[in-house]
Amino acid sequence: MGIGGYIFLGLAIVALAYAAALYNNLVRLRHNVAMAWSNIDVLLKQRHDELPNLIETCKGYMEHERETFQRVVEARNAVARARRDEDVGALGPAEMALRLGLGSLFALSEDYPELRANETFQHLQRRITQLENQIADRRELYNASVTNFNVRQQQFPDVLLARNLGFQPADLLEFDESELEEVDMKGAFD
Repeated sequence: MGIGGYIFLGLAIVALAYAAALYNNLVRLRHNVAMAWSNIDVLLKQRHDELPNLIETCKGYMEHERETFQRVVEARNAVARARRDEDVGALGPAEMALRLGLGSLFALSEDYPELRANETFQHLQRRITQLENQIADRRELYNASVTNFNVRQQQFPDVLLARNLGFQPADLLEFDESELEEVDMKGAFD
């Protein structure tokens, strides 16, 4: 083999190593998205487990608020379905419905001083507030991971590998910001 053959072989090895590095980076970014989703899922499950306790505690005091309880339960079930199916598109609206239902529930609790004084209610209210804050933080991390993954798939030369190796863009976890503005969740959880 002549010098030209060695140069060609060297260039081929460098090109393969570069392609392998690009591929490995895309795989790492895809796993970051999955890990960020898992972190959200853990918090959603914890909150999911706390909501029946909250509703049971409230029911003893708020006998005439069945519609509010029903909305929270339905939204909780919608979030559970979206979690189970890993459907980020359905999770956003389900989360928004749950937040609105919880906002209504906590706003109504103002009319029941005995409930607000109940230690179990206070504990659950603090716990759910903490989980809401953690979910918001994890959502930011998830969306940052998704953005990095999606941008990388669209940049040259990564786009060539991503298209040919079946990488798909991930969905952002989005809530309708106009709906978030209508609910003062801080006031509801104080």
